[in-house]
Amino acid sequence: MKKFPEGFYFGAATSSHQVEGGCVNDWSVWEKQNAERLASESVKYSSLPSWNSIKDKAMDPRNYISGVAADHFNRYEEDFDIAKKIGLNAYRFSIEWSRIEPEPGRWNENAIDHYKAMVLALRKRKIEPFVTIWHWTLPLWLSDTGGIMNKDFPVLFARYSQKLAQAFGSDVRYYIIINEPEIYALNSYMLGIWPPQKKGIVSYIRAMKILVRSHRLASAAIKQENSTAMTGPACNMSFFESGGGVNRIFTYFAERFWNRHFISRTLKYNDFIGINYYFHNRINYGLNRNANEKVSDMGWELYPQGIENIVMGMTGYGLPLFVTESGLADTDDRYRPWYIEETLRSLYRTIERGADLHGYLHWALLDNFEWDKGFWPGFGLVAVDRKTMKRTPRRASVDTYRRIITKGLDI
Repeated sequence: MKKFPEGFYFGAATSSHQVEGGCVNDWSVWEKQNAERLASESVKYSSLPSWNSIKDKAMDPRNYISGVAADHFNRYEEDFDIAKKIGLNAYRFSIEWSRIEPEPGRWNENAIDHYKAMVLALRKRKIEPFVTIWHWTLPLWLSDTGGIMNKDFPVLFARYSQKLAQAFGSDVRYYIIINEPEIYALNSYMLGIWPPQKKGIVSYIRAMKILVRSHRLASAAIKQENSTAMTGPACNMSFFESGGGVNRIFTYFAERFWNRHFISRTLKYNDFIGINYYFHNRINYGLNRNANEKVSDMGWELYPQGIENIVMGMTGYGLPLFVTESGLADTDDRYRPWYIEETLRSLYRTIERGADLHGYLHWALLDNFEWDKGFWPGFGLVAVDRKTMKRTPRRASVDTYRRIITKGLDI
């Protein structure tokens, strides 16, 4: 059996809007305005193998209203106890900006105290907190004045980040400043899928530039309050595989553009690199062609071994690496045990090859609100009954993860 190095972080992740419940932000407004439309458009998923089991939820407008979500805001102690029983020693969660600063410049000390209590509850259980400063949702006052396109956004974001660092002090060591800036910019400012539903390459480029500047200012602001804090992004990275020939050129530029753009422009402000991995793309004359031998409930190809290539590709930056997200929608727990084991097997190989990899945070701890898909995708290690809020660990996945944490891998 091969065990990971001493001090390696085995964890899970969530984000505030997806699990907390009771959020009032730009997304909570948008989802109510768009629930009927999203439900009617869900027939586009009818070709998925999982359609028969998900269609009732997918075609129900209530599925697209976050509401109480998983009620993690009130039940975090229970959820942390479950995490501890799984054997986790790390937990990634995000702070809900709309709770912290409900009006410009007015800080909600009760909300700050709530998140401080969460951090202390994790510390009590010897679980390392990984705090995400921003996971896409905005206070209404900010979205109403342009959102990230507000000319003052980078400064406002840095002020918010500094306030959190001041509040947490030495109790938080790891800050993930922005989650998947490229995904947010793509879906909100190029494809027009998410709020504020802008479209076009120009708005995408502008959004990315603003997020780069915001990251830089926020990192500097955090360091003013806590010089020992570790800051970095969590970027969505794909494994791009060439079909041969001229496709090697396409693959090279696709990887540079998608995986490295944000990292290279914030490098001096990063103490680590966070890798979110879900996608494998075979490039064949500009087209993505995947075998799709196994797919998640959402139809995403499951290719856990691709993470090895991504981690090794990031080693050249000379920074510590974390897998800050990796997981799958798999309500019946059909593939998740295999996916966790193969992902960790691939990650162990990167360590043997010299990668400075420090942790793996599975997405997600709990079933959550999956943005414009609502509640039908089941990403959690722990299933959540939406009516009773009962937590039920998905036994096969939890047992697999616990076994690897305690005993190691059979390689």
